Amino acid sequence: MDWQIPTFADVLEARERIAAYLRPTPLYSYPALDKALGTEVFVKHENHQPIGAFKVRGGINLVSQLSAKERESGVISASTGNHGQSIAYAARIFGVPAIICVPEGANPLKVASMRSLGADIVTHGRDFDEAREHCEQLADAHGYRYVHSGNEPLLIAGVATGPLEILEAQPRTEVIFVPVGGGSGAAGACIAAKAVDPGIRVVGVQSESAPAGYRSWQARTLVEDKMETYAEGLATRTAFALPQQILWDNLDDFILVSDEEIRAAQAELIETTRNLVEGAGAAALAGAHRLRDELIGRRVAVVLSGGNASPAELRRVLERMPS
Repeated sequence: MDWQIPTFADVLEARERIAAYLRPTPLYSYPALDKALGTEVFVKHENHQPIGAFKVRGGINLVSQLSAKERESGVISASTGNHGQSIAYAARIFGVPAIICVPEGANPLKVASMRSLGADIVTHGRDFDEAREHCEQLADAHGYRYVHSGNEPLLIAGVATGPLEILEAQPRTEVIFVPVGGGSGAAGACIAAKAVDPGIRVVGVQSESAPAGYRSWQARTLVEDKMETYAEGLATRTAFALPQQILWDNLDDFILVSDEEIRAAQAELIETTRNLVEGAGAAALAGAHRLRDELIGRRVAVVLSGGNASPAELRRVLERMPS
């Protein structure tokens, strides 16, 4: 299927649509992070969103544009948590029935949040991709509007408003690090950054325990790979076509980090910023540490994409922090 790649004009329209429902999130600097990376670093706090993650931007932008027929039939989507929360949150705003398919063992806090927002939860499969395949079958069988977590132009245009806010707050930003699961966030960052200044470097960061997006970007074709990361927002076995099309043309660099590096960055962000940080939310900082020597003297932004860490996840992270 061919999708229309979102333009910068689409991002500006998305910003107007979501403005009534979401305020810009903070972009803060922390001297301890500047010292650790040897340069000026800004953290984009998408964990301050009402669902605790950046994806709500895309959810509101997409659901606000549903046709009357789609609103009546309802939406269905698959998620490990944050995308599902975004769709549930937006569906509640606009009075649209929502079904979210989640894998077994999904983060209980995120599942509870989706339920509290009014979504019906269907639990199926060992991982995100099995839940997604079941979701697609239900959509075909019942005529729901299926919302893919990556192959949706309106989602990508919506999440691109976050990187746009970075550049409005700090116009001299030179490098933006973005975590990559399905790739919508990184694709949105590319669209916004390259429109503002083609010289801005956008770097995607993914777990080496779930490298399908990275391998697809390298090969310039969609591939499947293992999915063994603890970081739910990065936990995909397959890459998605629309985000990858954008990344192939616009992403400057794509790096893999270990889950141990992600945990270290998660602990560092919790200690330094005094914020809740989930694994995927720390991946961008882990990537910046990997490229530390290349960043000296450059103004860097890292996207803290979400803060929805489960108690079990937090316990493992806190164990590594000094008492």
